[in-house]
Amino acid sequence: MRVWDEERTIAVRGVTYQVCAAGQGSPLALLHGFAGSSAHWAPLAPELVARGWRIIAPDLLGHGRTDAPSAPTRYAAAEQVTDLASLLGELVSGPIRLLGYSMGGRLALHLALAHPERIAALVLESASPGLDDPAELAARQRADEELATAIEQRGLDWFADYWERLPLFASRQRLSAERRAALRAEWLAQRPHGLGASLRGFGTGSMPAVWDRLSELRMPVLVIAGALDTRYAALSRAMAARIPGSQLVIVPEAGHTVHLEQPAAFLAALERFFGRLPDR
Repeated sequence: MRVWDEERTIAVRGVTYQVCAAGQGSPLALLHGFAGSSAHWAPLAPELVARGWRIIAPDLLGHGRTDAPSAPTRYAAAEQVTDLASLLGELVSGPIRLLGYSMGGRLALHLALAHPERIAALVLESASPGLDDPAELAARQRADEELATAIEQRGLDWFADYWERLPLFASRQRLSAERRAALRAEWLAQRPHGLGASLRGFGTGSMPAVWDRLSELRMPVLVIAGALDTRYAALSRAMAARIPGSQLVIVPEAGHTVHLEQPAAFLAALERFFGRLPDR
């Protein structure tokens, strides 16, 4: 079944981005997580389109069919924010609704802080504002570097085996075999050097923490996490407490990937949130 109405490449600052889009109505940009791509949103795309949204799903830097520069510095938060601001500006006139999952949630948060006038509403799913404890930050930097090196040396089959066994994704075992196979295929379609550079340049250990800037967000914000993902549920509660007027949804029986594990509850949360906004 065809998911996307449009697939195109857009050159931004010396990098070619792949972008998929579908539907009409209010534009909603979707930012995938680490080792993902626009394909990650395919299971949810028909439901989002049916609700009257035009969804725009770019492959983020180093992922999917977007270019994968070798220099980790090109993946820094400020660099990717500048890319996305230009990319979305070419696709949409005026402010856009933005949904980011995991790594994409971190990037969405940085984009909203850098260009608040461009974001009509923000959804942060299983996201983090970064690490502000020096010891925890140093440990994460080491872990990100070790994983980057392992991916480059051992390859994508090793990475897929490692990634699906992470405790963070344990609740994904409840997904259908078909859905789990699609996720694995998405990981195997990546490039080792792109994942390695992304970890080094924009891993949680490399990105600047923005806890002290959350109070600057003035657009409507929905923070969502799965109850089974206790770490990110706690982070989401702490974030929501610092974001003025934000809404918090903790979805029962869902882990890190709420939109795939409990899609009905996820979509209902989006409908309630977007339904309160003007010009739905």
